[in-house]
Parts: sequence; C-alpha cells; structure tokens
Amino acid sequence: MTQYDVDLGRIEKAVREILYAIGEDPDRDGLIETPSRVARAMAEQYSGLGLKPEDVLNKVFDVDHDEMVLVRDIEVYSTCEHHLVPFHGQAHVGYIPNERGQVTGLSKLARLVDVFARRPQVQERMTSQIADALMRVLDPRGVIVVVEAEHLCMTMRGVRKPGAKTVTSAVRGDFRTSDKTRSEAMALIIGR
Repeated sequence: MTQYDVDLGRIEKAVREILYAIGEDPDRDGLIETPSRVARAMAEQYSGLGLKPEDVLNKVFDVDHDEMVLVRDIEVYSTCEHHLVPFHGQAHVGYIPNERGQVTGLSKLARLVDVFARRPQVQERMTSQIADALMRVLDPRGVIVVVEAEHLCMTMRGVRKPGAKTVTSAVRGDFRTSDKTRSEAMALIIGR
C-alpha cells in the first residue's frame, strides 16, 4: 500500500485552536494529549486519500467462475464532508466476473470500500466510486453496490433523528440491464 503523508503537527495546532475557540483550555489535564490523539486519528480516518483502487484490487484468480460474487454487511465508517462528523453502516458489494472468469480476493472488496470511505465523503459519491472502480479495474460483466448508513450529522445535530438510515445503490453492466440479475442480488442483500 502507498504511504499517505499527513502533517500531524499542523493538525495538532488546529485542534488546539478549536479547543480555544469553543472556550476550552487545551492545557488542562484531560486535554493535554488530545491534539496529538486527534491528529493520529485523523491520519487513520482519512488514509483513503493516499490510496487508489489499484492498490487493493491488485490480485485476480483464474477460477472460470461466471456467477455472482457478493460480500454483504461490510462495515463502513466514513466522515461527512459537510460537517466532518461520522457516518457508519454496511456496504454490500457484488460483481459478475469478467469474460475470463477471473475473481479477486473477497477481502479486496472490503478494502476497496475503505479506500473510498476513509476520506471526507458523501455516501452517494462513495457508492458510485466503489462501483466505478470495480468496473474499471476488474472489467466485470456487472457490479452492484448498496450502502446503508446512519449519518451523525442527522442524528446528533440538525434534525436529530437517531436510527434514520440512508440507502444508496449503484448498478453497472448486467445488474443495470437485467432486472432478473438485479432482483437476485437484492434478494441476497435483503435476505438477512
């Protein structure tokens, strides 16, 4: 994986300023190490900015498989780019292998979700980015991505509606052109 350079010192200074701005004392006992903790957390939280889909979809296997592959309930943790607060939920990612019958490792699908989730994001774009990356890198006959997430920008502030979930989907190739194929995938996703 590529290394992502983050200016930890700059983040620490900014966090100190935020603490001052909200009326806190960044030098009090409980907050002394907070700026460095936040900086390290942000480096991890936004590590997707330093990755490309090719970094994680870097291996295929010739298994002559021509049926759907679906990984569901992939945990997603991302950050709303409008408020810089988290949204979290599950992603369901499926594809129909390319004409050569090649598949990628199942963990690669979960890692691809993280490539796009670990950056300031909106769920709608993230869903499409995952689908488009799979199409571009693996050249499958079709892709389906469904993301269900709760947005803390709606839960802990604003309208304050805990439990409200946003569902987005992106379908490409055979999943877009075949109602039967799309219905089969949705039945597998919903049939928990």
